[in-house]
Amino acid sequence: MQLPVHDPVALTRALVDLPSVSGQERALADAVEALLRDQHHLEVRRDGDAVVARTSLGRAERVVVAGHLDTVPVAGNLPSWTAAPGEGDDPAAGEVLWGRGTTDMKGGVAMALVAACTVAEPVRDVTYVFYDCEEVDSARNGLGRLARTMPDWLTADLAVLGEPTEGLVEGGCQGTLRVDVTLRGRAAHSARAWRGVNAVHAAHEVLARLAAYAPREPVVDGLRYHEGLQAVGIHGGIAGNVVPDACTVEVNHRFAPDRSPAEAYAHVQEVLAGLDVHLELTDEAAGARPGLDRPAARAFVEAVAPVTGQPPRAKLGWTDVARFAALGVPAVNFGPGDPQLAHADDERVPLAQLVSCADALVRWLRG
Repeated sequence: MQLPVHDPVALTRALVDLPSVSGQERALADAVEALLRDQHHLEVRRDGDAVVARTSLGRAERVVVAGHLDTVPVAGNLPSWTAAPGEGDDPAAGEVLWGRGTTDMKGGVAMALVAACTVAEPVRDVTYVFYDCEEVDSARNGLGRLARTMPDWLTADLAVLGEPTEGLVEGGCQGTLRVDVTLRGRAAHSARAWRGVNAVHAAHEVLARLAAYAPREPVVDGLRYHEGLQAVGIHGGIAGNVVPDACTVEVNHRFAPDRSPAEAYAHVQEVLAGLDVHLELTDEAAGARPGLDRPAARAFVEAVAPVTGQPPRAKLGWTDVARFAALGVPAVNFGPGDPQLAHADDERVPLAQLVSCADALVRWLRG
């Protein structure tokens, strides 16, 4: 398949129309690899369904431009189509591209491919990374695999991850953890409920603490984060005629990158202190500080300022910038599309944003 690399809109549409649900990225990875191998200024390697390419011009700085190839499952929103803005969109944004992956994140992948194919002599050496399985469990993440199999290809002074940010620079990301909070009771026949202790009823104490929680809004490296702590699931009971003897409330904590996962878990323990509960940490992922004080990051912010028209903001959520941070590489999120439309059935991206983000990245790499 020949991809139209000089037109960000046509390229995005071509990428979107190659379905690539997590674990099924092979056809798209093949097309991306073929395109990059035609660029004689790039060295290209393949690892499973991840494709990486880089320049080697001996520049003083090296940057990574990365994006994931996979999407969540299709929901009757392929093939793509162009139409007027949707409800809630800015009508001044003009025509939009609709379909699975337009926002998360084939617009960002197209932005990176345009730069890879049109900037043969960047002022900074560049490594382009296109990877698989970002939308599924962490153990399958293609970027994590590349960090294990070819870490030298991820070494850089800055990484730009093309996640949707509406064309704004979003620094760092929040950390996240999940905790199972279990309450114990005593089973009994529901006709003689007084002989038991209802663990589901006891959960109200946990829910009350969470409902009253006042989240922190710390400023980290000049960007303000907004934390969150809430119940995201609750289950208990074995039958309709049995008083539940156990109830588990699943709690999710999104925390600013000035705290480690251990510090964030200690905070959850503090919030629930004094309750007769058992806590089990079931998942955790560290956040990433913005790192906007680094020279390469400052240069990137300055280069894209004419497009964004706004200062950088904190990334409220977890992205793979945290994987780069773990490798000692500061990273920012920058790409077309509204992150609130990611995974939505009405996923869409303004055509003008596809063009402006690609132009900004190309301008930065050309200096």
